[in-house]
Amino acid sequence: MQIKDLFTTLAAPAICIAAAIPTPQDPVEPQFPDNGNDIVGGTAAALGEFPFIVSIQDNGRHFCGGTLVNPTTIVTAAHCAVNQDARSLTIRAGTINRTTGESRQVKSIVVNPNYDANAYDGDVAIMKLSSAFTETTNLKRVTLAAAGSDPAGGSTSTVAGWGTLSSGATTTPTELRKVSVPIVSRSTCRSNYGESTITDKMICAGVASGGKDSCQGDSGGPLVDSSNKLIGIVSWGEGCAAAGKPGVYTRVGSVLSFITANS
Repeated sequence: MQIKDLFTTLAAPAICIAAAIPTPQDPVEPQFPDNGNDIVGGTAAALGEFPFIVSIQDNGRHFCGGTLVNPTTIVTAAHCAVNQDARSLTIRAGTINRTTGESRQVKSIVVNPNYDANAYDGDVAIMKLSSAFTETTNLKRVTLAAAGSDPAGGSTSTVAGWGTLSSGATTTPTELRKVSVPIVSRSTCRSNYGESTITDKMICAGVASGGKDSCQGDSGGPLVDSSNKLIGIVSWGEGCAAAGKPGVYTRVGSVLSFITANS
């Protein structure tokens, strides 16, 4: 299983697999040519289509996604934030090209105190910015799912990010991409991953045959419903886009109190 973040994937892939625990989806940008692809099975996103998505960068290198909650607040995955030095992090927003757009420094980080790093349960964190973004047509705060809300199996969702084209890939794209994936019922997802692995704080999304998913570098980014409401945060999966192994996301409705208390 794999977190969708390349800090972990590139640094110690054998540990993630051998331990047989969830492994997230988020990357440091490798020093290889950009192949122009990312999210598995996706298409190019248009400017302004996801005005709330941000690129989280460490010394200028993209490694995770995030979502603008208000002009000074980003929500992302906890595994993107643990052990990070806020002083080295910047946020790029208002862009589909992760090398352009508005930039702000991170001032502080708050990781969900109930985050279970072994199971990626409650995988959510808040990053506060040193100065506010000015909202524009292409840079807007997201609408959050209601407390306790739980997307229905089969409903449409879309995930966007600057992650890799396939599991374990060593290139990340410059341009934002997206893919639509149906919500997988929790009972089905538990059959796929194991009853105790998928908690009530998680939602799953993907197609049974595989081929469409978030991947490394997408961790922390948004999963939205048909009205662009934030319902999930990219967390982990077993590889990327594997048949019978949907992507796993933090359920925003289950962690809304933490998000609002720290925004």
